[in-house]
Amino acid sequence: MQEKEQQKKENKLKLYIDALRLERWPRSLAIIPGFIAFAVLHPAGIRGIDYAELAVKLAAAFVLTLLISTANYIVNEISDAPYDAFHPSKKHRPLVNKKISIGILLTLWFLMVAVSFLAAHLFFGNIYFLVALIALLAAGILYNVPPIRMKDIPYLDSTLESGNNPIRFLIGWHIVAATTPPASLLISWWAFGNFLMVGKRVAEKKFLTLEESSGYRLSLKKYSLKGLQVFMVANAVIFLATFCLFAVEAELKTFLFSTPFVLVYLVMFMKKSLQDIEGAEEPERLLKNPYFAFYTLFLVAIFILAYVFK
Repeated sequence: MQEKEQQKKENKLKLYIDALRLERWPRSLAIIPGFIAFAVLHPAGIRGIDYAELAVKLAAAFVLTLLISTANYIVNEISDAPYDAFHPSKKHRPLVNKKISIGILLTLWFLMVAVSFLAAHLFFGNIYFLVALIALLAAGILYNVPPIRMKDIPYLDSTLESGNNPIRFLIGWHIVAATTPPASLLISWWAFGNFLMVGKRVAEKKFLTLEESSGYRLSLKKYSLKGLQVFMVANAVIFLATFCLFAVEAELKTFLFSTPFVLVYLVMFMKKSLQDIEGAEEPERLLKNPYFAFYTLFLVAIFILAYVFK
């Protein structure tokens, strides 16, 4: 009897852990490009900094970003439960099946937000860093919670969801900086994220039935597949244009030689979004594909070489 009770508690705990979507932790690593960008553009800003202290700050920034991101997933879990019931795989989420408590999830949300903000204030003492964390939380609320719930508004839904990309970038930037990055760099980062998010919607529109897509994501009712594909291409163009503008402004013109390789990467993802739903729905899953993983590492090497030979 005791063993059964213990197993029941463990299963319940697992359901709550599943609801937190901790498997998406790699998304919080998006703070690292922000920090790297600051170090590349303002090398004097990190001179004299103790490397051990810097490593601790990077780790702390990652944990705080993860806490706020997880808090946003809790909001998403609660607000999306009625709609997830129409999705072929998300209908199995624990809250949809009423296996976990909304009250406990809200308590976890409050604790995560309170701990994150308090730790950010005490540990970093940087108002810019704290404001970036607040912006990440606000974006999650605006995206998920009625009456605004921008998730239901076509084109604005992906645009706000991808806004998490530059916000996480800013968190990384403000680990040591009290300045703002170039607008062209932020817009480029935003457009790339929007390209990925629109790819999710392309896959959903193409591979979900009309009942599943319209019930799961209300904005899909107002999308056409062609319109989504055009919007995806538009974001790719904005990304490449602002990326090239940033390279010129920052006097990193060798980065321009990477654009053909980046274009191939974009085409690979667009093709994937039209082939199946799984890889496009969760872009980080693509890194489990050996071809995408290898090409991602290849791109990183290209950028490193471009910086070395700037």
